[in-house]
Amino acid sequence: MVDEIMKPPSPPPTASFDEGSFRDRTARVITREHRIYRALASPALEDWRALVATRFFPAAMRAGRIVGTEPASEPVEGVLVCGETPAEVLEHERIPFVSYPYEWSFGMLQDAALLTLDLQLEALEEGFVLKDATPYNVQWVGSRPVFIDIPSFQRLSPGTPWTGYRQFCELFLFPLFLQAYKGVSYHAWLRGSINGITADQCRSLMSPRDYVRPGVLTHVYLQSRLQARYGDTTQDVRATLRSAGFGVELIKANVRRLRTLIASLTWSPGKTAWSDYAECNRYEAGAAKAKQEFVESALSGMNHGLVWDLGSNTGTYSRLLAGCADHVVAFDADLAVAEGFYVALRQEGPENILPLFSDLADPSPGLGWRGAERRPIESRGQPDLTLALALLHHLVITSNIPLPNVVEWLATLGGDLVVEFVTRDDPMVQQLLRNREDYYFDYHQSAFEAELTRRFRHVRQQPICEGARVLYHAVEPNRA
Repeated sequence: MVDEIMKPPSPPPTASFDEGSFRDRTARVITREHRIYRALASPALEDWRALVATRFFPAAMRAGRIVGTEPASEPVEGVLVCGETPAEVLEHERIPFVSYPYEWSFGMLQDAALLTLDLQLEALEEGFVLKDATPYNVQWVGSRPVFIDIPSFQRLSPGTPWTGYRQFCELFLFPLFLQAYKGVSYHAWLRGSINGITADQCRSLMSPRDYVRPGVLTHVYLQSRLQARYGDTTQDVRATLRSAGFGVELIKANVRRLRTLIASLTWSPGKTAWSDYAECNRYEAGAAKAKQEFVESALSGMNHGLVWDLGSNTGTYSRLLAGCADHVVAFDADLAVAEGFYVALRQEGPENILPLFSDLADPSPGLGWRGAERRPIESRGQPDLTLALALLHHLVITSNIPLPNVVEWLATLGGDLVVEFVTRDDPMVQQLLRNREDYYFDYHQSAFEAELTRRFRHVRQQPICEGARVLYHAVEPNRA
C-alpha cells in the first residue's frame, strides 16, 4: 500500500506515488517539493535494515525491478508515523506517472503479477515474504513494471503462511481468469472495488466446465469453500498451521505453481472498431506528411518532460512524441488497441511510453477512503503538452459532451495543446452523424476556434485534407 491523505496543490505537480498509505500502520509516504519520502516506524526500520543486507533486494533495485530507494540525505521536518517521530526516512526515485490496474491491459496486469511472484520467490530464499500482494504496489516506467512498496517486504516467521495469497488472487489471479477464461473485462470490476474480486464472486461466474481449466478448482472453488468454512471461526489458524509443520517450502511451491499458471494465461482480443482504425483511415500522403510536420514543429525548441497522447490508437504519434519528451502517457479507450500497443512496446520499445486503457468520456475517478486513495487522472500529473488528434468529434458527437466543456478540460490540464478539429465536411463526422438527430449545434469550426482562443493566449492553425481537418497548436493556457 502506498499513500497518505492530503489535498493536492493547484495546479497539481507530477505525481510519483499516491498519497494514501495511511492503511500501512508502520510507514507513511510524503511528497515534498516533488521528492518522494517514506517515513518508517521502528518495526519497519528493523525490516529495512535486514532487507538491504540481502542479495536479492539491491540486485533488483539495480535492475530497475524495485524502485530506487535510499536513506534521505536531509531531514524531513514535521512528519509523524503512528503519532511518533519516524525511526528512519527513506527517499524513492520518482515514478513518471501513477496508474492503476483498472487502466492496464491484460498483458500489463499479467506482467505485474509475474514481477510480484518473482520477487516473492527471491525474497523467500533469504527469509523474507511479501505481506501484501496487490497490483497497487506496482507502477510503470514506460512499459517496464517496477515494484514500489518497500515495507511490503518483511521477515518471515517460522511456520506462518503467506498472508498475501488471498489478496493476490482477488486482485491479480481472478481478474486474469475472467479475461482469459470468460472474455469478461476486469476493468470495471476493479474500478468498482479497490479490494478486487472475491473467490465467491469469481466462482459465480464460472460454469462447471470451467473447473477443468488450470487453477480454477484449486484457487477459486476450494478457496471459496475454505473461506465459507473458516470465515467466522474462532480457531487460531496460524497456530494450527505452525503446529502442523507448515513451512517455507510449501509457500515456495504454491508461488511457483501460481507463476506457471499465470504465465500460461492468454487473451486474444480479436477485432474491434478501433483495432484496424489506423489501417482503414489512412491520410492521403501529403496530408499525413503535413500532419507529422505540424506536430514536430510544436515539439521543437522545447524540453517536454511529460506528454499525454489522448486517443493514441496504435501509437504512431506517441512514438514521435517519445523522441522529444522524457515520458509519454498514451491513453486509448479500446482495450484491444491498448493491449496491442503494450505488446509492441515490450518487444520493440521505445521505453518511455506508458500505454493506458482509459475512456476519456468516463475517466478513472477518485476511489477508496474519501476518494483519495486512488486519484483521478488530472490529479496525478500535469502534462507539459497534450496531443488530441482526431478525438474531439468522438467526445462531442459519440459521447455527447458539449464542445466548450471539452476545450475547457483540455485547457485545465495546464500545458500546451496540439489538437485536430475534424469538420462536418469530413467523411468520419458525416458517418458519426448518420442516423442521429443532429443536435450538435456547437460543433462548428468557428465555435471551436472561439473557445480555443478564449482559453489560450496564442493559437496557430494549419488546414489539411483540403480543409476538412484543421490542426491547431495552442500555447500558454489562460489561468484566469
